[in-house]
Amino acid sequence: MNTNIDKIAMERALGWLAGNFDQQTKERVKYLMENDKKELTESFYQTLEFGTGGLRGIMGVGTNRMNVYTVGMATQGLANYLKRSFQGEIKVAIAYDCRNNSPLFAQTTAEVFAANGFIVYLFDTLHPTPLLSFTIRHLGCKSGVVVTASHNPKEYNGYKAYWDDGAQVVAPHDTNIIDEVQKITDPSQVKFKGGSGKIISIGSEIDEAYIEMVKGLSLSPEAVAGYNQMKIVYTPIHGTGVRLVPKALASYGFTNIINVPQQDINDGDFPTVVSPNPEDPAALKMALDKAVETGADLVMATDPDADRQAIAVRDKNDKFVLLNGNQSGSLLIYYLLTRWQELGKLNGNQYVIKTIVTTELIRRIAASFDVECYNTLTGFKFIAAIIRENEGEKEFVGGGEESYGFMVGDKVRDKDGISSLSIAAECAAWAASQNKNLLDILKEMYVKYGFYKEGLVSITRKGQQGQLEIRQMMADMRTNPPAEISGSKVVEIHDFLLQKNTSAGVVTDIEGLPKSDVLQFVTADGTIVSMRPSGTEPKIKFYFGVREDLPSVYDYDRVNEKLDAKIERIKLDLNLI
Repeated sequence: MNTNIDKIAMERALGWLAGNFDQQTKERVKYLMENDKKELTESFYQTLEFGTGGLRGIMGVGTNRMNVYTVGMATQGLANYLKRSFQGEIKVAIAYDCRNNSPLFAQTTAEVFAANGFIVYLFDTLHPTPLLSFTIRHLGCKSGVVVTASHNPKEYNGYKAYWDDGAQVVAPHDTNIIDEVQKITDPSQVKFKGGSGKIISIGSEIDEAYIEMVKGLSLSPEAVAGYNQMKIVYTPIHGTGVRLVPKALASYGFTNIINVPQQDINDGDFPTVVSPNPEDPAALKMALDKAVETGADLVMATDPDADRQAIAVRDKNDKFVLLNGNQSGSLLIYYLLTRWQELGKLNGNQYVIKTIVTTELIRRIAASFDVECYNTLTGFKFIAAIIRENEGEKEFVGGGEESYGFMVGDKVRDKDGISSLSIAAECAAWAASQNKNLLDILKEMYVKYGFYKEGLVSITRKGQQGQLEIRQMMADMRTNPPAEISGSKVVEIHDFLLQKNTSAGVVTDIEGLPKSDVLQFVTADGTIVSMRPSGTEPKIKFYFGVREDLPSVYDYDRVNEKLDAKIERIKLDLNLI
């Protein structure tokens, strides 16, 4: 790390030693100065960025870490912007998950808001992220915060800010909040105390209202009644889903929910998994073992803040197959639209939403029902923005993204693993009523619409040097884009940062979407390759989408192998393996 960066970090660390910080923090800073210069530099070389979604970072002392001081400064900046934006009484809601320090950060946030004169609704114990979104609308709040790092490793925590519609902040509020947060350069500018009596504890009454809302999304109660004994293994992976997923499933009528006791325990160290990420098959191992032991039909999981979900189902060989986010999202869209049509609820005024790196199968399904499909940037705040734009004019059915996030209806304006799993279980009962399971339905969809398959490679690059390497990867690909991928000519390039489309040498503007550091290549055979730095982790992600016709369900294994081989060739072509 260069000398100038080291010098900046040391100056900031000395400022913390001399400043108005608690003694434990000062002792830790002193320890790093004397024993771990690398960690000292990583902790202080920059200020933890309040991005368009809030904060997310490693917990610890320093300007580049999640701690009560960086959380307090972010909250003061948000409070200042809220006071500029709204007249009269301002109400906010705060939730938190199972991570280490989440209760502390939530209480700190509540106290700062209260000291600024706000009415603060603070959950009495840990709660899922979707409950925060729901609560903002339910209680008429102007904003909200949930303390969570979602599925990140245990050393992380985060802070997500929401607006009065229950969605994460978008333009112009996102950049305006960032500006206000950046004005708070020292904890002395934060009102940490002085809001006595303005913090109101909430809990079970919100849970009940939310569960009633989720129950109202049901489309096939008769199917559930016939298959309510379906065995469903569910794991919250030590997180908040343990509070409400079983209740939501029970509200639908399911009576045979099987727990994974070791993972029902809320624990921010996530002791039974390497990573609490439902995208990682290893995170579901205990649940899958329990399903084999009990002869279960389905396996379901949520991440620590229960906004994302995973589903596994038995195949023809009686082995459990973990559905990826593209598959589960496509299944849910197909089920929702099928039942809406059968119930006479489709009238040409409905729409669904996917993101630019999510499977094109969703668009094909929507088109077959004459339902509009919006394509937006990665992140549910962009999905919520489309819902807001269409409010009162069009009806949102459902939508999601490939990273295991989905939302049903518009009562929650963020991804919601609880309602999604409830509908997925109902879809499984609906399939069972036809002597099928979810995998059978998926294969039939592939025959009808084409076999779409996706792949993903995530490359982790931590710290300051990692950020530079990721930026360089994106710059190199912009400067020297591939001419062909897996033997097929690249015919379109979409650059969402420069907001330019290039096709057959003709450059046109990308309209209707904000700038985002995403590159997308489309080949002559329909293959789509996208790359983007993660907005929440020190990673760069490469997405692959390929397609083949599936003549019949009996050809599934053959075509599946062909698509797998094609994805591997793409990775090889791009030097990713």
